[in-house]
Amino acid sequence: MNINFARTRETMVEQQVRPWDVLDIRVLDTIGALPREAFVADALRNLAYTDTALPLGHGEVMMKPVLEGRCLQALLPQAHESVLEIGTGSGYLAACLGRLAREVISVELHADLAEAAQARLTTQGIGNVTVRCADAMTWNPGRSFDVICVTGAVGQIPTRFMEWLNPNGRMFIVHGQSPLLEATLVHRTVNGSRIETLFETDLPYLVGAAPTPTFTL
Repeated sequence: MNINFARTRETMVEQQVRPWDVLDIRVLDTIGALPREAFVADALRNLAYTDTALPLGHGEVMMKPVLEGRCLQALLPQAHESVLEIGTGSGYLAACLGRLAREVISVELHADLAEAAQARLTTQGIGNVTVRCADAMTWNPGRSFDVICVTGAVGQIPTRFMEWLNPNGRMFIVHGQSPLLEATLVHRTVNGSRIETLFETDLPYLVGAAPTPTFTL
């Protein structure tokens, strides 16, 4: 079956992303221009624009388009800003961030996913995104960023992530107890931080970031 991906992408924007209150024109233009099908396995290309999370291997998923849109709109990276993405996955969200920001460093735990994502980014001509294979729970970037985008859930917001934010920086992160997790925007302020709750969702946890299981008798 031959799919008109350009038309399908336009339908996704108009019928999925925009109705979920993603209205920023830069975000919509970015999602509308990037070929999402180029960032998924060949066997899943026909599902690239469906309202579902797609498996990537290692227990990771490519987020639903609506969640990606809300994430981008919450962060709204500007053309002069630096971005750290934790959890590269397919590389699609990193590509979107790269279209919006000055530079993106994206960290991926699994070497095969990191390599594939970097190859896809190169094929799409996105040269301001660098993928690094590392464990974000132990890795140290040696610098700070204006924007941090965390694509996997955490039980509690790691202090180390907060330390990587520039003053007045912001971080999108999903935390709590699955399946009712809170997507939040964390603002770094002069006096510490401020957390803005956005919506409820569910995502796989980052490796090493799941909450400690509790047992009741």
